Amino acid sequence: MQNIIELQNITVFQQRNKIFDNFSLTLERGQNTVILGPNGAGKTTLLKLLNRELYIVANENSSIKIFGKDHWNVQELRAHLGVVSHHLQSNYSNSALGLYVVLSGFYASDGIWQHQSFDNEHLELAYQTMKLLDIEGLQSRQFSTMSTGEQRKFLLARALVHNPEVLVLDEPTSGLDLRTCFQYLEIIQDLISMGKNVILVTHHIHEIPPEINRVILLKECKVVNDGDKAKILTSKTLSSLFDRPIKIVEENGYYQALPG
Repeated sequence: MQNIIELQNITVFQQRNKIFDNFSLTLERGQNTVILGPNGAGKTTLLKLLNRELYIVANENSSIKIFGKDHWNVQELRAHLGVVSHHLQSNYSNSALGLYVVLSGFYASDGIWQHQSFDNEHLELAYQTMKLLDIEGLQSRQFSTMSTGEQRKFLLARALVHNPEVLVLDEPTSGLDLRTCFQYLEIIQDLISMGKNVILVTHHIHEIPPEINRVILLKECKVVNDGDKAKILTSKTLSSLFDRPIKIVEENGYYQALPG
C-alpha cells in the first residue's frame, strides 16, 4: 500500500528563509493523524508541500512522493487528496456563490471562471456533497455573507466533491463558536466512519477527534515526538512542546489543555 506522503531529507525555502533542513516524514494510508505544534513549527510549510504550493530544493539525496509519485497534476491530485486550509478560506473569492464554491473544487480554483465548464455529472456531485453537509439551502448565498462555520462547510464540500480518500484539515474549528465547533467535529467523525483518511494540522488540542490515532509533534521545523496518541498527548510532552507548564485532561477520547 502506497503511503500518502514520503519526505526524505528535504530542504525547503520560503523566499530566502530556510524552513526545513534535511527533514523526513512519512504519513501512512489508513492512519488518521494529527500534526501538532506551536506557531512557527513548520505546519503551514508542510501543508503547502502537500498542496504543491511549495517545492523542495533539488538534491540527489532528497525526495518527495505523494501516493508514490513525485510529479502530479494539481487537478488529478485533488481526486486523491482534499485540502481545507485556513489560508484558502481567508483568500477565497468573496463574490462566489455557494454552489460555485463547491464546483470550483473540480478545477482547484478560488472561484469559477468563463473557461471552465461543468456537465450534469459535476452538478449532481456538487448537490450530493452539499446535501451530505446539510448546506444545500445556502447554495445561492455569496461566500462573503456566510458565517465562518458556513464558509468552512462549503470549503469542505469543495474538497469532498472529488470523493478523495484523504482529507487534510488545517485548524478546522478555528474561529467557530462552541456549537458550530462541535457540529464540525461531528462531521469529521462521520467522514472518518465513512472511510475517509484524515490528516489534521493544528495547534488546538480540543479539535483532535477520538478517531485520530497517531500524533506527530513539530517544533522549530523538526519532528520532536511521533507515536500513539495516548503516549504522546501527555502533560509532560505538551509542556515541552509549548515551553510552558500544561496539564492535559482526557474525557471520552477528547483532550483539553489547562494551565499547568
